Amino acid sequence: MVKYDTVLIRFGELSTKGKNRKDFIQKLYMNIKNTFNDIDDFTYRKTHDRIYISFEGDYQDLITERLKKVFGISSFSFTKKVDSKYEEIENTCLEIAKESETKSFKIIARRQDKTFPLNSDIINRNIASTILKNTDLKVDVHEPDLPIRIEVQKELTYITTQKILGAGGYPANMNGKVLLLLSGGIDSPVACYELMKRGLKVEAIHFAAPPYTSENAKNKVLTLAKMLSEYQFDMHVHIIPFTDLQLEIYRVAKDPYAITLMRRMMFRIAEKVAKANNCLAIASGESVGQVASQTLESINTINDVVHIPVLRPLICFDKIEIIDLAKKINTYETSILPYEDCCTIFDPKNPVTKPNIEKCEYYESQFNYLEMIEEAINNEDIKKVIFTREKEDYL
Repeated sequence: MVKYDTVLIRFGELSTKGKNRKDFIQKLYMNIKNTFNDIDDFTYRKTHDRIYISFEGDYQDLITERLKKVFGISSFSFTKKVDSKYEEIENTCLEIAKESETKSFKIIARRQDKTFPLNSDIINRNIASTILKNTDLKVDVHEPDLPIRIEVQKELTYITTQKILGAGGYPANMNGKVLLLLSGGIDSPVACYELMKRGLKVEAIHFAAPPYTSENAKNKVLTLAKMLSEYQFDMHVHIIPFTDLQLEIYRVAKDPYAITLMRRMMFRIAEKVAKANNCLAIASGESVGQVASQTLESINTINDVVHIPVLRPLICFDKIEIIDLAKKINTYETSILPYEDCCTIFDPKNPVTKPNIEKCEYYESQFNYLEMIEEAINNEDIKKVIFTREKEDYL
């Protein structure tokens, strides 16, 4: 029986990079090693277009589960590693074919070592002929049941029959920092995933309003941050006390404008926290038209108070798409736990959908919000959530 002993990792989107390509590959290489930092007996090797992990033992399920969560990987394959000698390559391919229960096959050779005596086309034809003579399999060049891929390198050749899709994107922590408004609902964790997929390092900011919001609501957010930190290894969560600001907003504005004003205050605070922590943008899980505060008019009114980029990775997603992705990344069940955040606890009955900036400014002139913002920031609680495979650490 063929025993696979190496996983071959492909880069995908990183292949389009120019002079800084090597930096992206090095970051991906380190992220992969960090993903398996609890396993000592793996060996690693990288080339200009591949990363290889060699292993002994029954690690395929574990490797598959973890590599699927490493951004920057286009696909990966478990391979049999043999010496770059034609006889060994042919014998291994024949052994794989004999073990297969499929009906058709195709040989796909890639000769990276141009000194190898046979070119890719000859390798394809010769090995296909050997399999045809010694098995009942037929060649199907369009949709083979068993694609046998061969990568011939200088000393070693890698043979595989499967290609597992990776997460894609860019390596985590590669493209700068962003501060995400993490509410604890369904949308913002999905937005976090999308941001990290583009290589951004995400810090989170959460607005708590005790006693109206519970300790359970805060812990839910920390649990979500812990789950998401698996993709970037850790995450800082800035917990901002928001009760006094929220009560003052409802005192001066009542129901229709309350959510708009709350979002404007949150964005003001997020901008200050972002700048203090070297984040180049703030981000949210907003989607156009999903709720009253996410109409284009509302987004424009809320954006008016900040002067750094606001990233909204879900802006054109519909709710079904967001829920499907939340389920895929396993945040959905935690997000729907019945612990309300400060936006839902005071859910307005008649929120304005086309807010007026001048009217917002009038309401804000009725209290000293700048002083209250500073006080809220001065009383922030910063949690560093570290992803571990044995236990949760909230430091």
